[in-house]
Amino acid sequence: MDKIKIVDAHHHLWDLENKDTSYAWLMVSEGEAFFGDYAAIRKSYKLEDYLEEAKNQNVIKSVHVLAEHDDDKPVSETAWLQKIADTHPSKLPNAIVAFADFSKSNISEILDQHQEYKNIRGIRQILSYNEEEPKYSHASQDFMKNSSWIDNFKEIRNRNLSFDIQIYKHQMDDALNLAKKYDDVLFILNHTGEPCYQSQEYIDSWKENMKKIAQCENFVTKISDILDKLFNYVNSFKENTKSYSENDKELLFSSNAEKYYSI
Repeated sequence: MDKIKIVDAHHHLWDLENKDTSYAWLMVSEGEAFFGDYAAIRKSYKLEDYLEEAKNQNVIKSVHVLAEHDDDKPVSETAWLQKIADTHPSKLPNAIVAFADFSKSNISEILDQHQEYKNIRGIRQILSYNEEEPKYSHASQDFMKNSSWIDNFKEIRNRNLSFDIQIYKHQMDDALNLAKKYDDVLFILNHTGEPCYQSQEYIDSWKENMKKIAQCENFVTKISDILDKLFNYVNSFKENTKSYSENDKELLFSSNAEKYYSI
């Protein structure tokens, strides 16, 4: 089990010394930060750092998901990542999921620019929005209720790009409607739908919404954020899957990611 092949389907890198990339979110004070004080991670985290931390795992491929780079220059991050993949012996990251804002009039141009880089596989624009507790909103508005945003989403079609969708469970009905409208686009749910509250009522509701997601043919789920939120770090991911068949383990740890990200 320790040597099982792993495709890391969701990781981040950043270089704070690179003049071509910018991560403003890392520079905010504690009072402005989404999850407390970022001081501990306010330093470059490069591929070498990632590989050092992953050295005890058999990581064969990886998918880099945007690290909240400067929204005004999203292609700069893609260019930087492609250069890393082209020059590092590991060839990581094998896939890049980049940022694009579908509320912008130049969305088609941005997507074109991203696709100049061969490892681009998908787009993510974080949609998590909580009107009742605004501090937990990643997005500035509930974009899936914005008709202009929904119409602009058509620009992702016919590009062989998937959409990494990050939402809360109360947004899943809107996400399903979006996926049905654009049924030729693969939607990849991030962080298992962010089950971020511990009450039984919330977890039960999250489970019911996840069952709806499971019925949608162009929706798949990326399993992350679930062990820490629901199992309180008691067991590792490998521990929780040790009873799975070898084939299921391969699908879960590598083959599905290779399939859905075409790597």
